[in-house]
Formats: sequence, C-alpha cells, structure tokens
Amino acid sequence: MRPRPLLFAAALAATALPALLGGCEGNAEVEASTAALPEGHVGPETCRGCHAQEYADWTESHHFRAMMPATDSTVLGDFNDATFTADGVTSHFFRREGKYVIRTEGADGSQQDFEVKYTFGFTPLQQYLVEAPGGRMQVPRVSWDTEQGRWFHQYAGETIPHGDWLHWTGGAQNWNAMCATCHSTDLRRGYDEVTDSYTTTWEHVTVSCESCHGPGAAHVAWVQGEAYRRGEREEGSHLLAGNGLDNERLAATCVRCHARRSEVSAIPLASLEVLDNYIPALPMPELYHADGQILDEVYVYGSFTQSLMYRRDVKCTDCHQPHTNALRFDGNALCRQCHEPEYDSEAHTFHAAGTEASLCTSCHMPTRTYMGNDVRHDHSFRVPRPDLSVEYGTPNACTACHTDQSDAWAAKAVERWYGPERPPHFADHLLPGSRPDPSAVDHLLALLGDTATPRIVQATALRYLSDLPEERSLEALRAGLQHPDAQVRHEALAGLVNFPPERWTTAAAKLLDDPVRAVRIQAASVLSAVPDQGLAQDRVPAFRTAYDELLKYLHYQADLSTGALMLADHYTRVGELEQAEHHYRRTLKMDRQANYARLQLSRLYNAQGRNPEALAVLDEASMVDPENARIPYDKALLYAELDRMDDALNAFTEADRLKLESDRLYVNLSALHQQQGNSEASVQALSRGLQRFPRSLDLLAEMTALLAREGRPREARTHLQRLRDLAPQDPRVAELEEFVRRVER
Repeated sequence: MRPRPLLFAAALAATALPALLGGCEGNAEVEASTAALPEGHVGPETCRGCHAQEYADWTESHHFRAMMPATDSTVLGDFNDATFTADGVTSHFFRREGKYVIRTEGADGSQQDFEVKYTFGFTPLQQYLVEAPGGRMQVPRVSWDTEQGRWFHQYAGETIPHGDWLHWTGGAQNWNAMCATCHSTDLRRGYDEVTDSYTTTWEHVTVSCESCHGPGAAHVAWVQGEAYRRGEREEGSHLLAGNGLDNERLAATCVRCHARRSEVSAIPLASLEVLDNYIPALPMPELYHADGQILDEVYVYGSFTQSLMYRRDVKCTDCHQPHTNALRFDGNALCRQCHEPEYDSEAHTFHAAGTEASLCTSCHMPTRTYMGNDVRHDHSFRVPRPDLSVEYGTPNACTACHTDQSDAWAAKAVERWYGPERPPHFADHLLPGSRPDPSAVDHLLALLGDTATPRIVQATALRYLSDLPEERSLEALRAGLQHPDAQVRHEALAGLVNFPPERWTTAAAKLLDDPVRAVRIQAASVLSAVPDQGLAQDRVPAFRTAYDELLKYLHYQADLSTGALMLADHYTRVGELEQAEHHYRRTLKMDRQANYARLQLSRLYNAQGRNPEALAVLDEASMVDPENARIPYDKALLYAELDRMDDALNAFTEADRLKLESDRLYVNLSALHQQQGNSEASVQALSRGLQRFPRSLDLLAEMTALLAREGRPREARTHLQRLRDLAPQDPRVAELEEFVRRVER
C-alpha cells in the first residue's frame, strides 16, 4: 500500500442539520385588533364569557404579564430621572410627554433616546422593548430588579462593543427572532430575507388562552351549536389542547416556551407532537453538564423529560396551577401529594425539620441563577450523587450548600447515611459515554438497550455514538431509525452522515414520509447530498416533498446568524457554492465573531481553487479566536496544498498543542512526515494520535499500513487485530490482512 496523500480533510463534507437553539437573551409597533385576528382565533375576552374563574386566575399570572404595552400600570422600573452605569456605559431613565424613555449607547456607539413601547416580564426582573429599524424591537441590557427595586446589568463585567452581535442593538437581543414567540399568542415573525426586515404580528400581545389551548373558533362554534345544547360532549372540546391530556401531550403545549429548542414551523402550535413544532436541545455540553444537570439557560422541558417523574406520568399541572402558574402547595406539602410522609422526616433528610436544608427541593431540585437574578430549579428531580462529582466533576446539591466541604466529604456522608450502593441512574452510563474513551460505546449501547432510559437521553446517546465511527455505532443508529420516539429517530438520522452513505441510504429514505415534520426534514437533509440515483425510484417523490419542507425550515431561520449558517452549510452540501458563499457572508455580517462561518468559507474557497482567499479568511479567524485549534489545522492543509511544507508542519504542531479534537490531525501529520521521508516521525505522530483516540479506525488502519511498509509486520498485526475487533466489516481489514501477509512472506 502506498502512503496516503495529504488531503484538505473534510472540505465541503456532508454534515447533519444542526439544531438552532433559541434562548431568551434578551419596527414599527405591531398591534393586532380583534377585527384582524388570524383565522381560528377568538381572543381571551371571548373565553371569559364561559370561563370567568380561569380568566381571573390568568390575570394574576406571569403569562398575563409576559408582554404588555408600556403604561403607568405596567412599567415597574424607576423612570424618575434615574441613571445607571455599568461597564463604561451610563443609561438614563426618564419620562417625556407621558412616554417612558431610555437614553443609552446606540448601535453606532453614541448616546441616543429610545422610547419604551412594551414591558417584558414581571418578576424577578422586568425588561423593556424599544423600536429599531426594519420592524425590529430590541431589548436593552439594563433591567429592573423587582425584588430589590434597582436597575442592574444582567451580565455585569462584560464590555460588549457596539456593532457586536451580543450588543443590545444586535441579533442576540432582537425581540422578533429571539424572544417574541414565547411572550405573545400566535406570533408570526414575518421576516423578509430580501429586505432584511420584519412585519411581525400576533393574535394577542401577551400569553393568553390560545397560546396553550390552540385556536378557539371551532370550540366556540361547537359550544354555540345544537349538539352541545342537547348535552352531547366530545373529547377535546374541539380544542387542540383540551382537558384530559396525558403528560406527554400536555408537555407539548409547554415546550414552546419552557424549553431550549429550535423552531420547525412558523405556526407556534401546529400539533401536539413536539417535533412537528420544535426540536428540543439534548442534555449535552455546553448547555447541560455531562450528566444532564442544567448549566446554561435551558428552561425546564429538557430536564423534566429526563426525570423519573415524567416516566411515571407526572404532569406539569400536578405541581403548577395551569392558569395562575402558582405552585399548588407550599414547601414539602407539594411533594407529599405523591410521596410517603417518611420522606419528609429527619430520618430521610438528615437535616433539621423546618429548615431550608430539609426541603425536598434543596436536594432534588438544585438551582442556578440566570439573567442576573432569576433563580430557577433543575427539574430532572435526581438524587444527589457526590460520588459522580468526585469522578467526573459534575455538581451536586450537597457541596452546592456546603461550599466549604469537598465532593469526597459529601460522598462519604451519603454512603454513611444511605449505604454503599446508589440507585441505578442513567448518568452512570451517560457520563463515561460522553468521554472519548475506549469504553464509551459500551456505555452508550447500555443506555439504548435499557427501556428505563429516558428517550431524550437515548437520543443523546445516539448523538455521541455518531462521533464514534465503528460498526456497533452504525448498527445502533440504523436501529434508532425505527424507534417510536420522534427525537430518537431525528438523532439517528443526523448521526448517519459520519458513515458511508451506501450503508444507510435505503433505511434513511424510509423516513422521508415520517409522520413527524422534523424527522422528514432531517431525512431530507442527510439525503440531500446523495444523488438521485442513490435513492430507490419510488423514494424520489417523497424526497422532493421533504426537501421542500427542509428549504422552508431553513429559510424560516434566515433572520438568525445561526440560521444563515445552516443555509450556507446546506448549500455547500448540495454543491450550490455561490449560494453557500452568500450565506456565509450573511452570517459574518450578522455576527462578526462567528468563526465557524470563516472556517467553512475557507474550505469552500479551497474547493474552488481560491487558496489565497482561503488563507486570508483563516488569518481573520485567527485574530478573532487565536486558541481555536481548527484554524491552524486548516491552515496546515492549505499550506501543504501550496507545497509550503515547513509552514504546514508548524501549523500541524500548533493544532496538536491546542489539542484539536480530531484524529485527522494525526493522519495528515503522519502523511506529511512520510512525504518528507521521515518514517519514524510518521509512526510517532500516529502513536500520539492513538493515545488520544484509541478507537479511531483511520489511525489504526494507517498505523497498520505504515508499520507493514516499514518491515514491522508483528507490530502491524497488533493494530490490525484492534481494527478487526472494532470494525470486522470494515473493507480495510481484508485489504490490510493481505498486505501484512505479503510483507511476512
């Protein structure tokens, strides 16, 4: 076998459709009147006629105050000539002609006056919306702390320059794209990609009845009809979400706002199948800790669906009043609705009764603070595991309170109180499965093989397996295509792109007409780079239909920098490179820190033979993020193509120093040493790679071939056997076996 040539690896590679995960980072005025209500909606005043108590409860809720016109009764902040200074910017809050005005740094860095049009939220903080060009509304960073009665900066210490995506005038604080869907009823963003402007509309300014129940016109018509007067009743009452929903369908009405998720459709609540409407984020770093505990602002759904409570059919409304949003009971009485009294005792808690430490939530629902002062509970309802903290560095409720003690101290206390054995939990497998370790596949397969594993965790296991390219991973992904849960099927599809298309195209094509929208879209995405002849003829019409859905989904995200990036990656994948370049440039116009777009743009230029431009883009990327290991790696590949081998070697060395998470670094570094005639350095490069990626099939195959060429067949056989154990059907096994035998002769 001849040495492998140096390649610009992964240039324009097919990639899975990324999830666009919206968080609350947070023009014309866009009012809606009853006369202009969307078809099917009736408005909360109509509901009030029959549901007076529910209406009254709703007016006491956070939902009612999610977004309101700025008036004397809704504005809570101090606008009596108040000032606040943070990170070098002074903001002035005052009244003018009855209006509320904020004077602060604008998009160009100068002090400007902004009239407050709406309040956003109620407590523990209230934010304010101001108008911006192009139908936009923006959320200034300075917020009102309703608990302490003061102005404050949610992210004090972060000096964000004007023009940055994170500046309050930028995309991160844009109401239309980042916040609006969750604070109004039946909101339609109305983004025009050509003019880069919005015509955003809503049915009702705040979160009202039809936000959760769906359009009410059919329900009202039924109630006013003859059948109802005759006493006939129908399940669901002609509402999308009526009474009697199970916990899964009820959670589907909450996921719109109480989840970190991407939007699949412009219709906020198209059905009670979650993935018809949204794609929830998986419990993975950087959003969650590796065991699934909350880290970033992920809201509730992704945690609750991990919990044993969810698997036992506990509903959101078992604890929360649906219309007031208040808890049904205070303290441990809430938990005693279901749990035995013995759990509310010192014999169980080992803390004095009546103290905060004895609350069930203190141990089983630890908190994190978001947006500066908003304390939120983790809803995965897990037993504290300081023993896992010792091994993996995950947080636990014990040392969150006992900050002067160690995780080891807490683990010993738990063992002393409750015995040496811990109840089985999916984290026992998810944590080692999340690490680049030889045993990861075994742990992830254990999660998939256990029916007690939460489905969102099984979907996460498939995501991890997709990055472990061995036969068992592919088998698990193919099996996942037939899973009853839509998110598991979605992740199984996404993971297939890391494996040869001929191994999965037929199986994936069956999901082009899946009953769930996000699954169809993902199927079209992974198959979009497969030529028509790669599909069975009877699957081509289904592909075209699903592909149309994919394009609608992608262009619906076009007002976000991440959405522009998704469009660019898609057009790269299907070979429409002019469109791809356009959307990479759009991404960088929206967010100049979006270095992934520069990396992809560089690869696109390389594919077009525009290597000087590719290097220039990478130089820009280095200035933005000098610690990004991918940048010197891509530079090295370009230098090699330009026959600048010394520069290539230096860049590879820098990527190695920065710990690039890719086995391709060592494959290409080895190839460079071989081209320079340094076989021993080539072996050392592969050895270093196998220390970091011991299950890499490419590294094992390269090492086998290299050692055989160097006349070291015994060492070659060691690596060949490892390759055979990991991937017995890999075609390289037979080829390398024959090569090693020839050397042995």
